Amino acid sequence: MTKNEYDLIVIGAGGAGSTAAGNAAGSGKRVALIERDKLGGTCLNYGCDPTKTLLHTASVLYHAQHATGLGLRIPQAKADWEAVQAHVQQVQDTIRGGTLEQARAGIAAQGIDLFMGQAMFTSPHEILVNGEILRGKRFLIATGTVALIPDIEGLAETGYITNVEAVSLTALPKRLVVIGAGPIGLEFAQMFSRLGTQVVVLEHGKQPLPREDPELAMLLCSKLTEEGIRLEFGAEMRCGEINEHGKHIHIHGEDGREEDIATDQLLVAVGRRPALDKLNLEAAGVQYTKEGITTNAVLCTNVPHIWAAGDIASKYQFTHVASDQGKLVAHNVFSRKPKAFDDRVTPWVTFTDPELARVGMSEADLKEAKIEYRVGRAYFNKLDRAIANDQTFGSVKLLADVDGKILGGHILGANAGELIAPIVYAMRFGLTAKKMAEAMLPYPTMAEAVRWAASQI
Repeated sequence: MTKNEYDLIVIGAGGAGSTAAGNAAGSGKRVALIERDKLGGTCLNYGCDPTKTLLHTASVLYHAQHATGLGLRIPQAKADWEAVQAHVQQVQDTIRGGTLEQARAGIAAQGIDLFMGQAMFTSPHEILVNGEILRGKRFLIATGTVALIPDIEGLAETGYITNVEAVSLTALPKRLVVIGAGPIGLEFAQMFSRLGTQVVVLEHGKQPLPREDPELAMLLCSKLTEEGIRLEFGAEMRCGEINEHGKHIHIHGEDGREEDIATDQLLVAVGRRPALDKLNLEAAGVQYTKEGITTNAVLCTNVPHIWAAGDIASKYQFTHVASDQGKLVAHNVFSRKPKAFDDRVTPWVTFTDPELARVGMSEADLKEAKIEYRVGRAYFNKLDRAIANDQTFGSVKLLADVDGKILGGHILGANAGELIAPIVYAMRFGLTAKKMAEAMLPYPTMAEAVRWAASQI
């Protein structure tokens, strides 16, 4: 090969791209990795990792401020925002493997050629980056998504932030309006609220977290409301003037009520859209829609030597999905027998406090599919460890067919993201509710709630 010829060119250094590049290079292939922004993608720089760090920090502060019920008196618990941001940066550097410069050196040590810049196809086998043409036998597109900006009157003129700016604000806002009651919106709402910001969440839809169990989603919102977060559903809105009192948003409520709200910051969190800008996919002949790049079961596009993985090509926009897809693509692009990506058991978590975790089907899914099912429940206010930990809010809901096969699991509670794991294993490896109920678990633990729910079935 000449200098600019590669076995695989990967576009995007997030969960899917970096995993695929590392695995391919580890098997002796010549690999180029292109990144237009920062190594690590959205998750590390503007998403999962900084937000979960901030959520944990805010949770520690909140529980310190509300520890009197445990017999503790913790005076002057407050946030030092500059120090908090320094901690977030330290966490990001640790996960990345050092500073950006050190991470680049780590990539080079794997034998991967890194190019920092915008990639653009010029032909099916050639790509332009920083004025240089790279030629590849195979390509992986893993450019992820960016924040979707809704069509709201006056929004652009009023000004707004997205998750990108929200994780690195130079100062905490005193007032914040969040547009969108999905996972991103609610996580940011609780984080800022616990750090001392007055928060209002505006949601155009009738309920929050539309992909979640409605009962548990509304129960979570009741907890957020108790903490002082205002949530408005079915809200029509338009942005107004900016003056000495802040940015003004006009709300037309579901009940016909009209109201003006003033805020210091406006955070847009209504979803994500594919990051396809400037890729010039037409030159490569790659088919795509407004939802992303179209792939088959083995993650190949309509062009046989071009693949796509991660948020750009998946209905499940999660880092764990992207990483698994990246690993699979690294195998498939060089294999005569590519494997299909199996997304039948895909868990996810909304990392509020308490957390809301899900895997598999919901009751609505089962009713729509006309599948007969049984429900097993366990409430944390009846669980000894939850009582001892003062973590009694929420419950476990297990769904199984008439033979006890687990079809879905939904958990609202402390560390729900950890507690969903045994349900994931049960679904992945065919354990029935009876088998789950027979397994002995240590006492006292939160995991006993999963066993109790299984025993009900």
